[in-house]
Amino acid sequence: MTSGVARVGDVDLAYQVEGPRGAPALVFAGSLGTTATMWAPQVLALRGRYRTVTYDARGHGSSGAPAGPYTVADLGGDVVGLLDTLGIARASLCGLSLGGMAAMWVAAHAPDRVDRLVLACTAPELGPAARWIERAAAVRASGTAAILPALAPRWFTPEFAIEHGDVLDGIEAMLVSCSDEGYASCCEAIATMDLADDVRTISAPTLVIAGAADPVTPPAVALALALAIPGASLAVIPGASHLANLEQPARFTAALDAHLGGDAAERGAAARRAVVGDAHVDRAERQTTGLTAANAAFAAARESLDSLGEEDPR
Repeated sequence: MTSGVARVGDVDLAYQVEGPRGAPALVFAGSLGTTATMWAPQVLALRGRYRTVTYDARGHGSSGAPAGPYTVADLGGDVVGLLDTLGIARASLCGLSLGGMAAMWVAAHAPDRVDRLVLACTAPELGPAARWIERAAAVRASGTAAILPALAPRWFTPEFAIEHGDVLDGIEAMLVSCSDEGYASCCEAIATMDLADDVRTISAPTLVIAGAADPVTPPAVALALALAIPGASLAVIPGASHLANLEQPARFTAALDAHLGGDAAERGAAARRAVVGDAHVDRAERQTTGLTAANAAFAAARESLDSLGEEDPR
């Protein structure tokens, strides 16, 4: 593992890189109030085949906390700047919650830097804005520890929190390690965020992941996001709340890994390109209408939501 600090614009970003240098790059962007450590299960599982990059967002963990307020463009720009520092021209992005918002911005505004995209437990808008302004004020007044009682029940299902107190304790420790000003400024970034139009321009193959029991960004929100992104697919993970990658690490990682590798149709398309050439395949793909693509995305999303009936998420 390589650890370092990258100067990106006005902020020092703490990062870690693992995996073979020549492997495809995979960047993980974390949730509000967490550090790069939240991705430990996924990095452990995938670092042998990917060059994984994790980092602490501005105002979090060991990264700097420049004066706020911040915007989602600031957070997305940090990702692009980190890629520049590490000499990575193109990477797949996996972002959860706040990290997903940053990843959406990058995919919409720097599409040439994104290979594949995974958006977990996130949304292009997350109002009402007043709620985030109030949280920012509370943290500035009393620190991040003061909001723990309100936030903890949203991260995991009650059963998981009882059985895995060590995981809950770890997330709580990440939250209280945040800069109060940095955390509050990220709240203000969410308050002013509106990526509803941006996500419709995303061209990277996209997977949206939802936790079936997530009260922050429930499956219906994930379905709307998947339908807004051309060709996106949806996976709903049973028995998971907002921090789905930690509550159901095996299911989350399997969905992520499958998307990064491409499904059977995508592997077949790659083979066709190798045999008959890009021009031929491009002509064929242009014959697919927008309505056909939208119907396919809707059918996939509905199938994923219908599967929730197999297990009660409560």
